[in-house]
Amino acid sequence: MRNLVLLAGLFLAVPLAAQQPAPTDGPQPKLEAPPTVAPEPEPVKPKPAPAPVAAKPKTTADPGGRVVEEIIARVNNEIITKSEYDKSLASAEEDAKQECENRCTPQQLTTATDERKKSALRDLIDQALLVQRGKDMSISVETDVIKQLDQIRIQNKLPDMDALEKAVTSQGLNWEDFKNNIRSHLITQKVIGQEVGSHINIPESESKKFYEEHKAEFIGPESVALREIVVSTDGKKEADLPDLRKKAETARKRVDDGEDFSEIAKRMSDGTTKEQGGYLGIYKRGELAKPIEDKVFSMKKNGLTDVLETKQGFLILQVLEHYDEGQQSFDKVKEKIMNQLYETRMQPALRDYLKTLREQSYVVIKPAYVEAAGGAGNSEIQEVSATPEQEKAKKGDKGSRKWYFPLKHSKPS
Repeated sequence: MRNLVLLAGLFLAVPLAAQQPAPTDGPQPKLEAPPTVAPEPEPVKPKPAPAPVAAKPKTTADPGGRVVEEIIARVNNEIITKSEYDKSLASAEEDAKQECENRCTPQQLTTATDERKKSALRDLIDQALLVQRGKDMSISVETDVIKQLDQIRIQNKLPDMDALEKAVTSQGLNWEDFKNNIRSHLITQKVIGQEVGSHINIPESESKKFYEEHKAEFIGPESVALREIVVSTDGKKEADLPDLRKKAETARKRVDDGEDFSEIAKRMSDGTTKEQGGYLGIYKRGELAKPIEDKVFSMKKNGLTDVLETKQGFLILQVLEHYDEGQQSFDKVKEKIMNQLYETRMQPALRDYLKTLREQSYVVIKPAYVEAAGGAGNSEIQEVSATPEQEKAKKGDKGSRKWYFPLKHSKPS
């Protein structure tokens, strides 16, 4: 079975706010099921801070012989420990490998890894601030947590949630920690969407100006942007197939009757693209399985395929846009331009928001780590015994440990 921590990280890296992501250029994988994942907006990557100076020691022992955990930062009433920082560094390396898979040279992979590691502590602090802010805003994501866990269960082909919990604990992980990791990420995305993204508006006049100044960038081959709804048949019994097909046909009919495709995908699709409204990406001729290519390239914008039977399940595709060969009109690339301009503004807006959160919070960082954390204080932090927390972790206490994701951001609907 694939490593569940890795899988959870991959799954959650996709922005979760209700939106239609911008179509992206570049080669796409072949579509047979299609087993592809929707492209996501780039993570916020502010200028990396200098690498942290090695702290000493990592752990010590008090006179009573207990293990002492090194605290390297305090964020209001929460702490960040050296061991959590070390885990974040390891995660940064794994994330870089996933992002660069089959696309980066060894040097590019090294550079990407170094950049992620340099911002690892700052991301831990920012994540803590955003989660605390979400709690202040009374944001609840419990329903979404259940949906995310169920998606991970489906991806791992597990029969029920008990099986997922056993799989998590069999890898030496705490089940409550695993869920808290997902919960914190979801809260973060909602805070960013409501507090930052909702204030970014791109007027159409600005998009038109960008189009006129960059027309050469919108010349290309014939291609289609696709969305999907997938009703999975993996692990299902033969007797279940008629009901599953009926579910797919119902989903298609609802779209055909005028309901929004992305909303139906979020509610009824089993695919990994469901949180992005089923968005798959842009495909040129020759990049899709021939039977699917013949269907979608003969369709116009908003056209729907019939329910297609694949190895993975029942599939419905919608042509979100059909791009002609040559110069694309403004109307066809308007959404892409607006998303591009949105992304450009989101990065500095998010950093300004996080700066404000820090100024309004009590953030203290151990001197050796101040630069790695992006500044914000240098008071000496005393080490405390980690033994009580370790005992809580053994008992499955949901607040005993903290897990964090590198920052991503979402465009609000």
